[in-house]
Amino acid sequence: MGLQDITARIEAAAKNAGRDTDSVKLIAVSKVQPNARVQTVLEAGHRSFGENKVQEAAGKWPDFRESFAGVDLHLIGPLQSNKTRQAMGLFDAIHTLDRPKLAKTIARIAQEDGHCPALFIQVNTGEEEQKAGVMPRDADAFITECLGMDLPVKGLMCIPPVDEEPSLHFALLAKIAARNGLQGLSMGMSSDFERAIALGATHVRVGSAIFGERTTTG
Repeated sequence: MGLQDITARIEAAAKNAGRDTDSVKLIAVSKVQPNARVQTVLEAGHRSFGENKVQEAAGKWPDFRESFAGVDLHLIGPLQSNKTRQAMGLFDAIHTLDRPKLAKTIARIAQEDGHCPALFIQVNTGEEEQKAGVMPRDADAFITECLGMDLPVKGLMCIPPVDEEPSLHFALLAKIAARNGLQGLSMGMSSDFERAIALGATHVRVGSAIFGERTTTG
């Protein structure tokens, strides 16, 4: 496993789906990884990374950005309203817009600062109580509400339940996006990104298969 292997598998999956290989962006999930591992992937030329926590990203990425041009940083973990301004200044895309209060906070700060990252609305496709995300039945109304605030909603994101076939959830997300005219689909992780690509994923989030198992030190 590693960056080269994952890149080759993404290209193969895209070709098998009859898609352009450039239509899928690999987000290397660098959360809780030692800086040395992240630097190795940066030195290999990769530039799109995903982080779960605003504070962790704030302590890591400003320095990396000074050394490596063109870093594209994605927030893929839940966003607390009180961290919104910091997140909007740090990330190029936020994949976890999931509630009206957060949408209103983002819209207000975007108005004040004249800048807003690309946004993906998180859909709780498995309707799991412990998981963030708007319920599928509420997705159309929430998408309409966000677009009505002039928010730059680029697509949808989901994290399927661990004990269910992910393709069913990828297909549901793609269906909701299509009927709302959204192109972006942030779906697929280390264990299932090829199935996600077959169903239209534009952003896949791969961590351990690139970096190795997560660690809490370094």
